Amino acid sequence: METIKKINIGIKHIATLTGHSGCVYAMDKGTSEHTVFTAGSDMFIALWNLETLQAEKFSASLPAAVYAICHIPEKKLLLAGTTTGSVHILDLEKKEEIKMLQHHTAPIFDIKYSLETNCFYTAGGDGNFAVCSLDTLSLIKMKKLSKEKVRSIDFNYTTSEIAVALGDCNILVFDLHTLDYKKDFIGHGLASNVVRYSPDGKFLLTGGRDAHLNIWQVGNYDLLKSIPAHNWAIYDIVFSPDATLFATASRDKTIKIWDAKTFQLLKRITKENFDTHTHSVNKLIWSTYNNYLVSVGDDRLVMVREVNSF
Repeated sequence: METIKKINIGIKHIATLTGHSGCVYAMDKGTSEHTVFTAGSDMFIALWNLETLQAEKFSASLPAAVYAICHIPEKKLLLAGTTTGSVHILDLEKKEEIKMLQHHTAPIFDIKYSLETNCFYTAGGDGNFAVCSLDTLSLIKMKKLSKEKVRSIDFNYTTSEIAVALGDCNILVFDLHTLDYKKDFIGHGLASNVVRYSPDGKFLLTGGRDAHLNIWQVGNYDLLKSIPAHNWAIYDIVFSPDATLFATASRDKTIKIWDAKTFQLLKRITKENFDTHTHSVNKLIWSTYNNYLVSVGDDRLVMVREVNSF
């Protein structure tokens, strides 16, 4: 019988970055390995340097609060989805907005892009899922998926699938290239908030308003494990750069670190043992730079921690 050794985790608080004047809802990788973009209710996008632990000389002002951002480095574009349903496309070289799309009538909760399909995808609070061309930056297709919100999008390039989390509790799976329907299942007892495929494409991890972390087997999407992971809604799931760990962020103000092989809880980042958020934790990025785990929340803060396993 194989003996599975428990991974030990060391966490070091590196910095708490201040500058946003409202809740921070969105984050994506920046223009280099050691930068991240953040945005939120103050209608500003900021760029942070994880090396100097300072804000870069970059800011973009939007006409409404921002719930989702998507950096497309290959095109030097930054997409921002607002609470009014608009998607603003910023050219990072020209340092200006080059287009605004208004396909949704309610907030944009997620934006993802795929070079394989040459498209970007938006999830709307109006229940619509939109597909746009990366070349023309125009709408290709709109699908009405639910009477509730479309919350989260993720790709599985191993199986050429796209998973979508819905506010009506369901998870939908489509063919990445044709958008043909493949599977739907009830993801959570309350709204499904986030979908995240494991880097090897074998599992789909989902987080819900029911505070459960659910693990699904890709293919038949059988439920392998349902873990009461948090005390309140789970808002994000991210894998470590080496794919051995993943982290969950919750409205309960905590972050938890998990073993990606055994799905065992390894570490709780709470106010009892660390400098942490005083309000909901909304988004995570696990950077390749120094293995930094970056989090943002309703407390307006950007927190940087170094995570080491041994």
